[in-house]
Amino acid sequence: MACAAPVFAAPSFESSQNVQGVDLVLNGAGTRYKAIFKVYDLGLYSPRKVKSLEELLVQPGPKRLNFVALRDISGTDLGLSFIKGLSNNSSPEQIRKHTPSSTRLIDIFSGRAKLASGDTFAMEYVPGKGTTFFIKGVAQGTPVGDDEYFGMILRVWLGQVPVDFKLKDALLGTS
Repeated sequence: MACAAPVFAAPSFESSQNVQGVDLVLNGAGTRYKAIFKVYDLGLYSPRKVKSLEELLVQPGPKRLNFVALRDISGTDLGLSFIKGLSNNSSPEQIRKHTPSSTRLIDIFSGRAKLASGDTFAMEYVPGKGTTFFIKGVAQGTPVGDDEYFGMILRVWLGQVPVDFKLKDALLGTS
């Protein structure tokens, strides 16, 4: 008896978002896996589609990462996994320089017992203002960091050591 290969549906995200009056397009979307388990779906929005991190970093305008939890995720585990991703893709100097912003990121997620399956969270960068974190559509305080810090955040998924190589390809539309 032959078995069919599993079919993985692409995550469903809106084709566009508006951030501070700028229309952003869905650059790509994918699912973060840890071993065989689905953790979250992630969509990357930018002013125009790009195929590389380098193109994305030099592109002016706001950018947004939208997440949908696919299982219950401990807030502490989520915060620490972001910090690990930052450390794996940033220089020690960048990590030191942006410690206050990273501490804010840890505080936001560690302050929650968990994100439940179906909960949404987002990271939205606006030039000149910084990065705002959202949980269930609600801003979690004021923006933090600068363009360099948001570049560090993007590298967690799009850098040389992404958390998931298949997710990186999906976000860049190269899979």
